[in-house]
Amino acid sequence: MKYIFEVHIRDGYQAEDYADAWVRASELIQQAPGARGTELHRKIDDPNTLIAIAHWDSKASRDAMEAQPNQEIKAIIRSAAPCCEIRLIGEFEEPEWVVMPTGASPN
Repeated sequence: MKYIFEVHIRDGYQAEDYADAWVRASELIQQAPGARGTELHRKIDDPNTLIAIAHWDSKASRDAMEAQPNQEIKAIIRSAAPCCEIRLIGEFEEPEWVVMPTGASPN
């Protein structure tokens, strides 16, 4: 399952301001059962737009992590709030359709 959100960096801040907090919070979140890694991508033509993709075993695993709030994670997220706006894109199942170049294998 993928949990995907978009981050818009506010004027006066840089992506690195948010990324610092994101890494610290993500390192803690990745200790939760079912966490499978997370990625933060910068948009090619807009350095103030990022997309985060968190990989989970299942929606239930992510929901279980959310059901037991970690105060340290909440504090880190609050500290980053002034520098950005976050928009949830959604929760997605693993791909049902994958097309790879001939001879390549999916990750």
